[in-house]
Amino acid sequence: MEWVWNWGGDCFGYKEENSLWSYEGFYVGEFFENEIYDPNGKYLGEVMSENRLITNLSKKSNRKPAFGVKARRIGYAPYAGYIGNIMYVGYEDFPKASNFK
Repeated sequence: MEWVWNWGGDCFGYKEENSLWSYEGFYVGEFFENEIYDPNGKYLGEVMSENRLITNLSKKSNRKPAFGVKARRIGYAPYAGYIGNIMYVGYEDFPKASNFK
């Protein structure tokens, strides 16, 4: 299990094998290399330096074949946040974990 944070420094959840989970135990999607897609195949974002999640605006229309949703798990208390990173041009912060329920 690898913990991940959004670009702004908030704890998002964790990566386990190729799956992304919110710290509240909700299944978010799958990793395809460093990119993350939701169960409907919609691009959500990607991992950049030090387990930080970010969304590339030019990739928001990217799609993969849909795949199944996984059952909710028991959640964890989130790790402390980090100082946010400066946002790159053409990117936006990955959505907060509370957006995935």
